[in-house]
Amino acid sequence: MKKNTTKMLVEGAMMLALAIVLSLLTPFQKILPFGGSITLVSMLPICIFSIKYGVGKGLGVSFLFAVFQFAQGTIKDGLFGWGLTPGMLITCILLDYFLAYTVLGFAGFARKKGLAGWITGVVVALTMRFLCHFFSGVYVFGSTGKIWEQLDFVAENKYIYSLMYNGAYMLPEIILTVLVTVILFKIPQVRNILTSEMQNETAAEK
Repeated sequence: MKKNTTKMLVEGAMMLALAIVLSLLTPFQKILPFGGSITLVSMLPICIFSIKYGVGKGLGVSFLFAVFQFAQGTIKDGLFGWGLTPGMLITCILLDYFLAYTVLGFAGFARKKGLAGWITGVVVALTMRFLCHFFSGVYVFGSTGKIWEQLDFVAENKYIYSLMYNGAYMLPEIILTVLVTVILFKIPQVRNILTSEMQNETAAEK
């Protein structure tokens, strides 16, 4: 049991480190018309960990990923210098950082359903992240008056603004992450590694 726990912790640390590195690689950032950035499937390592070990453990690793994103937003992006009111700042921190990245841990909720379950889990988890950013765009940034310079033609509709801004980078992220997930599932060696924990759980139940 101790050996399995150590193995899980090591894998969790590795997946977290990989997710952090991939999140820093944004090769498509400059081509997005409204801002935001597309990473090199940075959310996939967290999703894969959740698929292998389940939602509970996946949420633990995804929360740590959220802590890193918050730290990056504070140090690199200057979160506290955006001129948000205290209420808006708290809402932004919760929606754009802690909730948006922690929900990635839900990717493993259908992990025992084969490829369909993997895809469903990844899509649901990433869609939940999108919704967090969407509501932040509506209720936080849609009220600042600063965003309309980018999108004059939707200046009167903060819902359309948030949908376009967050959808422009989240939709490609979802598609890329699903594609790589399918590729990994199709590789027998990788699939066996990721399903080994499920097999152990099934054996323990018997």
